[in-house]
Amino acid sequence: MTIDTFHIFLLVMAAIAVIVFAALYFVDAGYGKFYRTSWGPSLDNHLGWFLMEVPVFIAMLLLWWFSDRRADPVRLVFLILFEAHYFHRSFIFPQQLRGHSRMPWSIVAMGALFNTLNAFMQGGWLFYFSPADYYPSSWLVSLPFLAGTALFFAGMYINIQSDGIIRNLRQPGDTAHYLPQGGMFRYVTSANYFGEWLEWTGFAILTWSWAGAVFSLWTFANLCPRAARIYDLYAQEFPEQMEERKPKRFIPFIY
Repeated sequence: MTIDTFHIFLLVMAAIAVIVFAALYFVDAGYGKFYRTSWGPSLDNHLGWFLMEVPVFIAMLLLWWFSDRRADPVRLVFLILFEAHYFHRSFIFPQQLRGHSRMPWSIVAMGALFNTLNAFMQGGWLFYFSPADYYPSSWLVSLPFLAGTALFFAGMYINIQSDGIIRNLRQPGDTAHYLPQGGMFRYVTSANYFGEWLEWTGFAILTWSWAGAVFSLWTFANLCPRAARIYDLYAQEFPEQMEERKPKRFIPFIY
């Protein structure tokens, strides 16, 4: 693949993200709150999350390992940040899930496909297509890296904290529904999604790359419509609490 082909690949991925963004306002991805048997055969969500997330963790490692930039210190820092997220998503998050709900194989397959393509976007840029001198050692004290890293860790913290709040809404045996509270849930009804988008926006800034920007766009396109649907569900189920708190859907104080 040439650099021109890689740029076309990024443009195609960005265009697909826009289409997905529009489609998800009409079709609910059938997992979690929106699980439907109409999505086809399913598997336990613990295994589903693992199979969906682990491909990107492995693919990114392989792209780094076979690159002649493997020892580059700045790119190694990027790798560690990226893999820290996906180590948690692949090996820790699935084990923390309570209960054993179902996840369609079709969702797992689509998620695994996108994650693999994303590994080629991020790993392709960092380890193969970016100019060799694009990230000098001084990059680690540059404004994009410092600002982006701050956003990345803030997003990671919000994402993990919010997942924990959701996970602990119910006690064992409790089947009631609750409106998440605390943390960034004071401002948005899908704080976990906001945290993940903030995290990858930070990664786009700290790498200062179009590949990172396309991933941030994809995260927004995938999660923002779902956050809007969750907001609507909460508005129907908890009208008084929602009216009192007036949270946003996805981005604090904005949307």
